[in-house]
Amino acid sequence: MNPARTTILSRLREAGAHPLSSDDHCYHPWQSDSEQDIEQRFVEGLVASHAEVISTKAELLENVLNEVISSKQLNRIAIGSDGEFIQKIQQASQQNESIVFDRDITEWKNDLFGQVDAGITHCLAGIADTGTLILWPGTDEPRTLSLVPPTHIALIKRSTLISNFAELIQKQSWHIGMPTNAILVSGPSKTADIQQTLAYGAHGPKELIVILIEDK
Repeated sequence: MNPARTTILSRLREAGAHPLSSDDHCYHPWQSDSEQDIEQRFVEGLVASHAEVISTKAELLENVLNEVISSKQLNRIAIGSDGEFIQKIQQASQQNESIVFDRDITEWKNDLFGQVDAGITHCLAGIADTGTLILWPGTDEPRTLSLVPPTHIALIKRSTLISNFAELIQKQSWHIGMPTNAILVSGPSKTADIQQTLAYGAHGPKELIVILIEDK
């Protein structure tokens, strides 16, 4: 038998894994009516997944973006063409080379995959239960804006945080207007081999910076 295979199988046997009872498989979504608890759990979930979270007020967003761009040495930044904070995003990226994602990807695919340092997006909501961002891509902010650049900067309002995914679907009436493409992000891109060795950035951004905007 192949020595490497023997080693792997031996480690699996030594792990002492055993099947769980069916009762252990039940999922009970976390829920709270406390805004403080929701925010704390949301932030802790993201940080546990190796994301960086920065809290700020809306009027200070441009300054925070400038500090992030400068400290991370982000020179070429891809941004959307619209959104609630687009003006602050544009102002913050003026001193750097900003590229508006307003054309077909085939026209600048090489630049996007090889030259852009970061992408900045808005978020539809945040799930405290799992520390997850919800992005709802469209023509204003295509999905590749958050999936391709090595650094993803996500802007999310405090008022959009909810306890769990089911609550989000109910509150926003997704049964009436389901998104054609919703993206759930819980941290930077990561993958692991059978030995559980984690590698970041293999299939997407290796760094996630979440700017939590206190709007209530």
